[in-house]
Amino acid sequence: MKKKLLFFIKLLLLAALCFGFCFGMVMPQYGGNYQASLLDKVERLKSLEGPRIVLVGNSNLVYGIDSAMIEEQLGMPVVNMGLHGGVGNAFNEQAAKLDVREGDIYVVCQTNYDDEDVIKNPVLAWITIENHFELYPMIRKEDWPEMIKAYPTYLKKCLTLWRTESGNQETDDSYRRSAFNEYGDNYYPRQGGEPGTIDFSPVRIYHINESTANRLNALNSYLGERGATMLVAAYPIANYEKAPKAEEYFEMGQELSDALDCPVISDFRDYMYDVAYFYDTHAHLTSDGARMRTQQLIEDIKGYMDGEQIYK
Repeated sequence: MKKKLLFFIKLLLLAALCFGFCFGMVMPQYGGNYQASLLDKVERLKSLEGPRIVLVGNSNLVYGIDSAMIEEQLGMPVVNMGLHGGVGNAFNEQAAKLDVREGDIYVVCQTNYDDEDVIKNPVLAWITIENHFELYPMIRKEDWPEMIKAYPTYLKKCLTLWRTESGNQETDDSYRRSAFNEYGDNYYPRQGGEPGTIDFSPVRIYHINESTANRLNALNSYLGERGATMLVAAYPIANYEKAPKAEEYFEMGQELSDALDCPVISDFRDYMYDVAYFYDTHAHLTSDGARMRTQQLIEDIKGYMDGEQIYK
């Protein structure tokens, strides 16, 4: 019995040493990464007093919103919680649960509503949360098995960066932590991409599926129980030669409205922009495009506040 107990104690000690080495010495290694901007977004979110407007979604928000415009015109502090879409909608929507206060308005802007309700890239999720335990609520209990499986791959990357002393560095493009402003917008100057360099084939109609509707309705209930309001708004749509017709996007908005318990405040036809306003992907806008899209979002939020209803 004593030998078994001693073995168990040694095992616990070894586990503690391994944990301390990995989480205390090797991690983090991605402090200058695009995803590390979440740390600054959360800090702003928790520092603001009074009701806030919180934008939730993928990089269509990062590269498509001027939060200062929203704050100035609506008189409420704004936090852009948008992150890389590669992690998946389910992960990014968890940002809405990090610090909910009564009177908050949460605006969800995804670029599709037919996801599989999983973390698409668990390694990227690890790169996002690293050893920042305050971010671990971003991981739902059903996501942990895949996160655990992905940890060795993430740790291997970290060990390489740690050993070569090349971790926590930044790139010189827009995909870096310092390219985000105080609101959580990416402020890197963005002009239109070279003709033919952006793949617009993902621009299509996305029909909401049952798992996404259930998850968003559950989020709406979660926020509502805490005195906050959830809204769904449109994302930027490239109006190119093979794009679906405008009426199809209105029908998509109606479909969303029918499936969700929260208001859908945008007419998606208002978010169809010429390809000249897109930066490096079909979901990222130029600086001019971002201001145009932001003004439309402001009008949509004002319309909601005034009791307007787009979908019946």
